[in-house]
Amino acid sequence: MNLKRTTLKALAASTGAAIWPAAQAQEQTLRLIVPYAPGGGTDIAARLLAPEMAARLGRPVVVENITGAGGRVALQTLKRLAPDADALVLVNPALIVVMPETLKDVGYNVEADFQPVTQISQYEMAVAVGAAVPVREINHLLAWMRVNPEKASIGVPATGSIPHFFALMMADAAKVKVPVVGYRGSAPLATDLAGGHVPVAVDTLDSLLTQHEAGKVRILASSGERRLVPTIPTLRESGLNLSALGWNSFFARTTMPAERVARYAELISGLMAGPAMREKMKNARILDPNAMSLDETRKRLAAFRQQWVPVIRASGLRFD
Repeated sequence: MNLKRTTLKALAASTGAAIWPAAQAQEQTLRLIVPYAPGGGTDIAARLLAPEMAARLGRPVVVENITGAGGRVALQTLKRLAPDADALVLVNPALIVVMPETLKDVGYNVEADFQPVTQISQYEMAVAVGAAVPVREINHLLAWMRVNPEKASIGVPATGSIPHFFALMMADAAKVKVPVVGYRGSAPLATDLAGGHVPVAVDTLDSLLTQHEAGKVRILASSGERRLVPTIPTLRESGLNLSALGWNSFFARTTMPAERVARYAELISGLMAGPAMREKMKNARILDPNAMSLDETRKRLAAFRQQWVPVIRASGLRFD
């Protein structure tokens, strides 16, 4: 297990007492657990929030990177903490929805061990081709894929990732059958796409955008309900009636009292609603930050499960 801790000293804030009980301010350090290595989007988001949370809580907030097993070690660690431990984990759907459906034993039970707190951002998938591929619209790409299924493999950043299942969802909606090729991350996928070694890629929009802006790959469409990048249409605008989003949300142990969960949700969503924090997130390539209440986060999680679990199960992917 890789463990890196960065301590952020609490700053006294005149507004802190107004939003947090004085007795709570004397409690232990709040730990923000990140399941991935420093420098990624999840880590950056936690580190942007941590000092602001510390200022309002009037006590230290630490960001801990606990890596291993695709992020599962972080949730296993949180599960083993003392019941009264003051800790949150920032996760995406892979750990909460996908892995419990595709692995025999992830080392935790999502519903029994964890509860959602608040969503802080969502992300879109993007469909891209290499710059040398003479296709500029989704309908042209789909037509080519139907005629040339043996050539039309789709690269994804990892087998069993959300982009993988979105590629299957897209192929099903377009009534095409093509192989999906899993890579070991977004970087090698983008390299092979730009080099012409794979004709089509599905990855998160933020992962492909830099290469798109450099002219090395061409993003044809994204999976959201609205355009995040003015020049990139949505799939629905492009004629394919399909949309899907991933997300990043804080979760807590189920042993954390409901009152504390509600206060953390209010604190974090309040910070995310501020223009300064949203601007910081966007500057860090977190393209779609949002502020979401505890109730809305729970509803979004339920809707996500309803959309994605049937796709995951229908794929037949198991990694036992």
